[in-house]
Amino acid sequence: MTIYALGDIQGCFDALERLLDKIHFDPRVDKLWFAGDLVNRGPKSLDTLRFVKSLGKSAITVLGNHDIHLLALYYGVRPPGKDPTLTQVLDAPDVSELVHWLQQQPLLHIHNHFALVHAGIHPHWTIDTALSLARELQEQLSALTRKEDLKNLYGPTSGDWQSEQHSDTRLRYALNIFTRMRFCSPGAIADFKHSCPPGEQPEHLVPWFDVSNRVNTDTTILFGHWAALGFKQQPGICALDSACVWGQSLTAVDLSDMSVHQVSCDDNANDQ
Repeated sequence: MTIYALGDIQGCFDALERLLDKIHFDPRVDKLWFAGDLVNRGPKSLDTLRFVKSLGKSAITVLGNHDIHLLALYYGVRPPGKDPTLTQVLDAPDVSELVHWLQQQPLLHIHNHFALVHAGIHPHWTIDTALSLARELQEQLSALTRKEDLKNLYGPTSGDWQSEQHSDTRLRYALNIFTRMRFCSPGAIADFKHSCPPGEQPEHLVPWFDVSNRVNTDTTILFGHWAALGFKQQPGICALDSACVWGQSLTAVDLSDMSVHQVSCDDNANDQ
């Protein structure tokens, strides 16, 4: 069995099919780990959702901020009509089935020395702490049936875990960390605003994985979310979002040897 970790698809289903052909993916023996954001911005969110769902136990996906946004639209937490690439999902005859399946997906997946998450893990969280928070969130998300249930989890928070960990918005904060974090202060106060490449951020911020004294460095954290960062491997992290939806490439990493496989998302360019 080979496990491949993939970056954000965001509805780029044609690129996904080309990448799976390139790696000779066999759902009978191989597994795909998706780093979240299956939907939005790309042209085929509905096809992507249906395909990943159809893979059953051959695929694991963690939830990303765009996936949560789809839930917010479905449950009426966000107004409809502002995300045309998600209209195809919301208008589909099987939308309830697809949304129910999406709600059951985790925020964090741990296997051996790997952790799969959409945006990252707070620098001051142990893996056990992160997994506990992710399980609490998954339990609440999987039970969603009405707008009010999601409103408690969806929305802004401060970036300071010290002030949030005992508050009513503790799980909302955790959801933002798992799905939206890119930068932190050196003291690990999360920033949810800046999405630029490292080096262009305000001076008081550093990438979350470069915060000194990060306590979860013994686990290789696989994440997406940060298209401007691009694909990046260094000890303890592997950033998988290589900006497919922006015309760059879609990436899969073979976790047995960390080899990298990519296809171009520009129809006029050759696969790499």
